[in-house]
Amino acid sequence: MFWTGTGLHAIWWYRIAHCIHTKLRLRIIARLISNFGRWLTGVEIHPAATIGRRFFIDHGSGVVIGETSVIGKRVRIYQNVTLGAKRFPKGDDGLLEKGQPRHPLVEDDVVIYAGATILGRVTIGRGSVIGGNVWLTQSVPPGSNIAQAQIRATAD
Repeated sequence: MFWTGTGLHAIWWYRIAHCIHTKLRLRIIARLISNFGRWLTGVEIHPAATIGRRFFIDHGSGVVIGETSVIGKRVRIYQNVTLGAKRFPKGDDGLLEKGQPRHPLVEDDVVIYAGATILGRVTIGRGSVIGGNVWLTQSVPPGSNIAQAQIRATAD
């Protein structure tokens, strides 16, 4: 990798691939550009993801942003963050239902620290802070501050 972990470059590659994916509808070319950007930076952003203005990735290596993710404005993400899906839902017939949104919604002014994993179609409310190494599979309201659980010693 030439530009290992540079979030700014990863965002540039994403913006190019996203434009080609959404405006020109050249999905294979968009995926090729996206994969080239991943090879250069270590950051994987699906070209179909929706990302607002003033988005920033700091120390980007290992960041993964899934296809149906929606990220608001002024969001900061640190290294090794995953915005992923849990699984495809099953329909009444038992078959997988593809094409449904299954990645997180991240509202404006959110900070997600290093190593956090957010899975499924959950909403991270505006102005929330998600701490490092947090594993999150449910929505959090605006202004939340989510940290790892801590072990508390009990008195003997």
